[in-house]
Amino acid sequence: MKIAILGNGGREHAIASKISKSPKLEKLYCIPGNAGTVSLAENVELDFYNFESLLQFLKENKIDLVIVGPEKPLVDGVVDFLLKENIKVFGPNKKVSQLEGSKIFTKKICEKYNIPTAQFGVFRTDTEAYSYLKNANMPIVVKADGLAAGKGVYICEDLESSNKAVQEIFNGKFGLAEQVLIEEFLQGDEMSYFVLSDGKTYKRFNTAQDHKRVGEGDIGKNTGGMGAYSPSGLINAELDKKIISKIVNPTFQAIKDMGENYKGFLYVGLMIKNNNPYLIEYNVRMGDPECQTILPLLANDLLDLILSCCDETLESQDILWERKKSICVVLCSNGYPDIYKKNVEIPNIENLKNNDSFFIYHAGTEKKDNKVYANGGRVLNFVSISDNFKSSRDIVIKEIENLDWDNGFYRRDIGYKIIDI
Repeated sequence: MKIAILGNGGREHAIASKISKSPKLEKLYCIPGNAGTVSLAENVELDFYNFESLLQFLKENKIDLVIVGPEKPLVDGVVDFLLKENIKVFGPNKKVSQLEGSKIFTKKICEKYNIPTAQFGVFRTDTEAYSYLKNANMPIVVKADGLAAGKGVYICEDLESSNKAVQEIFNGKFGLAEQVLIEEFLQGDEMSYFVLSDGKTYKRFNTAQDHKRVGEGDIGKNTGGMGAYSPSGLINAELDKKIISKIVNPTFQAIKDMGENYKGFLYVGLMIKNNNPYLIEYNVRMGDPECQTILPLLANDLLDLILSCCDETLESQDILWERKKSICVVLCSNGYPDIYKKNVEIPNIENLKNNDSFFIYHAGTEKKDNKVYANGGRVLNFVSISDNFKSSRDIVIKEIENLDWDNGFYRRDIGYKIIDI
């Protein structure tokens, strides 16, 4: 099969790496890809947000399947567009992608279908929001409604910071804002829970824990993710049943009631308190860096699973997992998530080699004249799988130190809540 993957991050490199092992693969394209996907696929410099240009490439190269990595093309309707052109594509359509595209859309589903979540209010003007915040309990959470690259969420400790968050959102920091979402702050532990669906049935696709804050001990600004581990230490049989019955089942019922179906990965972002789940958010694709820490544990042919979703035969598949512990640590450019330098060479990267239990997935990189350069905030994902989390983390940190890149930083404490040091 000829397959094209849309995206250029660590998630897409991880997907490409897993897909490359399938005996069904004839040719792999990454659009646009990065310095890591070069060794697995043909990188194609193409703006996939220009759907017509994308379509032309897919037809000219007789692509059999398109795998959509990031959220924005899904929310913009790339799946609907390609399906109309009879091109097989893995990912949810535009309507159901509103689960991520609009936090308010998801909150209204929670309200209608009694899905446990934080209490919330939706406000159309800054004046309305300011008035509500005057009497609100702190801390409180202020959210931009649409896509914000994982950064449109403010956890505010006081009235001044919450008012500032509202002001930034309505002033267009994350794009045009017609309304803002304000939620109560939920106490507990976060967990990422993944589901794979073919539109008729769905299956659980492992769990993970992401570290969003830039600083060790989970302090500082929110980022796209500084690291993750899998499986989550919170999951147990009782909690799993609650997540399915209280959150996942009602959500798929809501999708059915809309007259829609859902094909692809569904990321269920949860807060766990006293072994009870509360929905924080949905993402309509694999998380990043959760994808990078989960996929190395998958014992199946990923391409088989994806094709079964496209063909609505997922029910016949058994999803199998290595009984190992996986940790991913993200190496970032100095200054991230604020201002950082681009086009900075990573001179020793070719000296580090992947093996059966250690992986480097590229994110913000590109290859020019046989040299690898950092061109993003999150640059490389170091992943190790072993029998325990501490061993995995020790291996990752050793490899980052071996790289010895002066222009980057990372968190040494990924997984600290579950690792006894």
